[in-house]
Amino acid sequence: MTFFKDFSKGIKAYSKASKFLIHHKLTWFFIFPILLNILLFILGYASTVSLSSKAIAEINSWISIETWEFWGSGVLYDVIFFLINILIRLLFISIFAFIGGYFVLILLSPIYAILSEKVEQKLTGNEYPFSIKQFAKDVWRGILLALRNLGLEIIITIGLFALSFVPVVGLVSGPLLFLVTAYFYGFSFMDYTMERQNLNLNQSINFAKTNKGLTVGNGTIFSAILLIPYIGVLISGFVSIIAITAATISTIELMIDNKQKLQ
Repeated sequence: MTFFKDFSKGIKAYSKASKFLIHHKLTWFFIFPILLNILLFILGYASTVSLSSKAIAEINSWISIETWEFWGSGVLYDVIFFLINILIRLLFISIFAFIGGYFVLILLSPIYAILSEKVEQKLTGNEYPFSIKQFAKDVWRGILLALRNLGLEIIITIGLFALSFVPVVGLVSGPLLFLVTAYFYGFSFMDYTMERQNLNLNQSINFAKTNKGLTVGNGTIFSAILLIPYIGVLISGFVSIIAITAATISTIELMIDNKQKLQ
């Protein structure tokens, strides 16, 4: 029952976070996901165009000129280029749908570190004098944790994919994968608060394990958004601003409830 109770707290924290951002005039942080989406659009467009052009050049190298001329080089070339372009875009979207959430976490990690600290300051009154060294440390830890979680998720995904072929057991592989993904995302969002409490990475991992329900709840809505075809990753940047706020609020509330000292 504790798992479901804590899970519910993690979900409800999103509502608290939305109101908190508005009340404390922190909605300007949504500017950064807009900038991120512009960057992703430019990089995505440039990458697909470049890959399409290279694929066509490769095809040109092994298809003879006579073949092009026989079929009508202009029409055939355009059709093949169009199909390859579509396939590469679909492949890009499919891959990005899987790793896009971590891509967002890594690129926005400096923003998360600042926002999480501001949320805690307004909640508890704790002041954290700005230190470029500590800021860099927070960002680096956030990036390393995201990469660690991505690696573990890939390994678990492969295992669950293998289980999906087992009768009956395969039916739960999809929901289990979603819960695993939500856990790792929630952990990443919560760790910014735990790092400020001087918990090392192993202590942070144990904290997340001990409070699995809250961890999964904190990552569930963000994970669900990423499941939306095509636009999920674009929306996820905005949701992550709410998610990091929700994770900070719920983690601090949990520490206070457990009478753990906040720095």
